[in-house]
Amino acid sequence: MERVIVYIDGFNLYFGLKSKGWKRYYWLNLQKLAQNLLKKNQQLVATKYFTSRISSPPDKTKRQATFIEALETLPDFQIFYGKYQPNAVECKRCGNIFPKPNEKMTDVNIAVELLTDAFQNQFDKALLMSGDSDLSPPIRKLKQLFPEKGVVVAFPPGRFSFELSKITSHFIIGRKKIADSIFPDEVVKANGYVLKRPDRWK
Repeated sequence: MERVIVYIDGFNLYFGLKSKGWKRYYWLNLQKLAQNLLKKNQQLVATKYFTSRISSPPDKTKRQATFIEALETLPDFQIFYGKYQPNAVECKRCGNIFPKPNEKMTDVNIAVELLTDAFQNQFDKALLMSGDSDLSPPIRKLKQLFPEKGVVVAFPPGRFSFELSKITSHFIIGRKKIADSIFPDEVVKANGYVLKRPDRWK
């Protein structure tokens, strides 16, 4: 069996779903989705999810926290956190300066994990769920150092990258694969606490 690790760019996937208006698919069992993307001769050995915790507004913060708690119930599932860095943005209409959060470190964290796992021989094939062209340098380096290992990019809906498509095998994640990978409306934690799907995501 071919060992596969799936690396998920959380915000790239989220904004891809958002661009399609697929809010009901936000309650996504990412490990099930990873498994649904594999071939019969492949074995999922780990799923790695890269995200940052948002700090506002409160309702979005709560929905994200609930989703992350649901993900934490999954076996062989790891979460890696980046951070939000406020950038000053000027309103062209009124001239005022507003802080705009900018997600940082996801591409760096993915690159570090990808190359570390390759050096430690943790996978035969890496599947990157992202359309971020900033991941092209680590993909190139991986192919250079480990030509025997495979790399496939799974583009989230609405997140195709021409640059990534030029350097490695790729496909676009279909709607049915996503629809078949949704958590049940209630997810029970090990301590018995019941996590409920946010109403806005139904």
